[in-house]
Amino acid sequence: GYKPLISIVMPVYNVDIKWIKEAVKSIKRQIYPNWELCIADDASTNEELKNYLKKIKRDSRIKVTFRKKNGHISEASNTALKLAEGEFVALVDNDDIIHPQALIKIVKLLNQKPETDFIYSDEDKVDMNGKRVEPFFKPDWSPDLFMSTNYMSHLSVIRKELIDKVGGFRKGYEGSQDYDLFLRIVEKTNRI
Repeated sequence: GYKPLISIVMPVYNVDIKWIKEAVKSIKRQIYPNWELCIADDASTNEELKNYLKKIKRDSRIKVTFRKKNGHISEASNTALKLAEGEFVALVDNDDIIHPQALIKIVKLLNQKPETDFIYSDEDKVDMNGKRVEPFFKPDWSPDLFMSTNYMSHLSVIRKELIDKVGGFRKGYEGSQDYDLFLRIVEKTNRI
């Protein structure tokens, strides 16, 4: 019954075209239809990539903005966040592949526990031959473990109101920008 819009935020910078095509294809294959993809290109110099981004934004569910100056991942992520209109934000890298049932499972959980503010999933890596390697089966929410390592990472879905409340991503934390954001969010909620 509850079908929130999920804004998938994706910063992009000179990614190999084959990886972003796979990422976007995995988003378009979602069983859950109420999503939007918000891409901020961080002044990429790759013309093939820029042309691809211009092409995919013809899909009404895909928003793309092109930054004039490179600001690195935190600023690019914040630019993508400005495009987001959803109640929830999913953080996806430009080389991530998400399972077709990923968003429907998130929304199913939100229907069972509508007060939830932060959802994270297990994850896996795929090698160059398409073989799954390094599965990462994550524990239930553990504040003590989280204070020592960012085990939440991908796929993370967060109530946008909380991201806005903590000010989004902070410049200067590139490389650990997600962990920094998560640490500030978990100070505001335990509904994880």
